[in-house]
Amino acid sequence: EEEVVAWRRETAILQDVLRRTSADGEILLEYAIPRVGGRADAVLVLARAVVVLEFKVGADTFTGRALEQIWDYALDLKNFHQASHEAQRAWNQEQTERFMRRRKGLPEFRYSEPEFLLRYMDRHEDWAVVVCLVGGGQEIHTGEAGIGAWLVAIRDHLPGWRAVISTQLADFEYEDGCLPQIVSGMPTVVDDDRLHLAVSMRSFRAEHVSGFVKAILDLDEPGARVMLERVRETYPMALTRDLATAKQWLRDHARGSERIGVVASSKAMRLKALGLDVRVDVDPVHWFLDDRDDVRSSYYLEDVATEFQIQGLEIDWACVTWDGDLRRTAAGWSYHDFRGSRWTRVHSVDHRRYMLNAYRVLLTRARQGMILFVPEGDRDDHTRLPAFYDASFDYLLRLGLPVA
Repeated sequence: EEEVVAWRRETAILQDVLRRTSADGEILLEYAIPRVGGRADAVLVLARAVVVLEFKVGADTFTGRALEQIWDYALDLKNFHQASHEAQRAWNQEQTERFMRRRKGLPEFRYSEPEFLLRYMDRHEDWAVVVCLVGGGQEIHTGEAGIGAWLVAIRDHLPGWRAVISTQLADFEYEDGCLPQIVSGMPTVVDDDRLHLAVSMRSFRAEHVSGFVKAILDLDEPGARVMLERVRETYPMALTRDLATAKQWLRDHARGSERIGVVASSKAMRLKALGLDVRVDVDPVHWFLDDRDDVRSSYYLEDVATEFQIQGLEIDWACVTWDGDLRRTAAGWSYHDFRGSRWTRVHSVDHRRYMLNAYRVLLTRARQGMILFVPEGDRDDHTRLPAFYDASFDYLLRLGLPVA
């Protein structure tokens, strides 16, 4: 009954106000807002603006919570998007065999996941289509085969299938640039660059952010500086060696209930000395969804989410922490795993790719902006020597990132 009364009063107000304007447009009532999960009382879609209206019928003051609510509605209407990357995360043969043997009791299973799925679709008597949505450098789990496994399955076992791909798949992000060798001589492979989704939907405020991150990890300093200039005005970024400064930067930039949080590589074991323990089993439900007064939420900036917990999800503002697992050297990136009481070098090509991709995931989780935190290290701690961090900080500084 109260809702009906409120709706009648809202409708009367809207009719009175809109009758006195000449603006053309449409009005949407009780419009669902995706991220917040609520409904705006009314949204005016005009030629030059989208106006969000929230009524507080009977109230004579506006609380801080009411203002935060309308901020959230407006920001979400401007910024909301969805994205997905899946095909490159399909399992290789070894991982699929292990799963089928242990979970399904099939010891003779001998297919990779892409080959198995294609064989299943191949049972159709007439035709079938498989659409693979691919994100470059998203493989972070052991056994994720990459997009190349789909093409290898066609080349070696299912030659009757025709593959239409973008030439962008030749980039280093995809199979370390080895896809041209995989498809060489395959008559059923056709290039079509219309398939390349050139505009990043993950960073709505700056389509070049993913290009900037790619250039960072490719050690392409000139390219990174160019990309940074393109995003500087629309996507705030900063660099610091002080964790407290990084946390305050997040608080200063967030508006309304925009979500802030600290993220780090799952290999960043020595951040524990700074109070950031990646071994803590963070509950994603609490971290992503709880309010700012819950110590388990990302807002508290105490629990750190790793690439495994945040892949495929996003927050508004992120502090990306950089530990000694990935180090900039004169020869390129140096990869390290912390075992027992010391860092050890990582030699496996696959594991190196997973580690680099972990930072790619972390650096692309913020919708609106991010600050990179590189610790100073400690000369008295052999596991956190300044030499483990200084070159990485200097490299990021040379790219033009402002120091907070």
